[in-house]
Amino acid sequence: MTMAGQGGSRGAWLGAALLRAERRARLSRTEEGKGRPTATAMAEDENRSIHTQHISAVHNVPMRVLIRPIPAELDSGKVRSLMETLQEDPERVPPIDVLWVKGSEGGDYFYSFGGCHRFAAHQALRRETIPAKIIPSTLSDLRTYLGSSTPHLR
Repeated sequence: MTMAGQGGSRGAWLGAALLRAERRARLSRTEEGKGRPTATAMAEDENRSIHTQHISAVHNVPMRVLIRPIPAELDSGKVRSLMETLQEDPERVPPIDVLWVKGSEGGDYFYSFGGCHRFAAHQALRRETIPAKIIPSTLSDLRTYLGSSTPHLR
């Protein structure tokens, strides 16, 4: 393991550096002296996630291939609101994040953990696909979410 300072891994150092950079960027996008985000900053933040801010490609992923291992706790009002927005102006609804994990024998697995209200709205509208940003991931990444419940993927 490569060390970066006392007791930290290179990954931990990089994570801390990224957090500091994000904090500086947020501060620079606030109204002068008031600490409130500018309208531009809020609009930028609405359509990105920390996991996919560097990914611009959006794919229409078949709903049937998504694996959602954590049961969602849904606010029905939020789902209804998203359904209306999807029908009126679908571009206003940000894509979900999907982890793409390759199995040990080359199988493709698509895991989705967030975006439960968007997923439910697409389901309720009987949409066959959902806009998503694909995050190439590893079994180790998946284990971060599922711990010892991580299945053996082929």
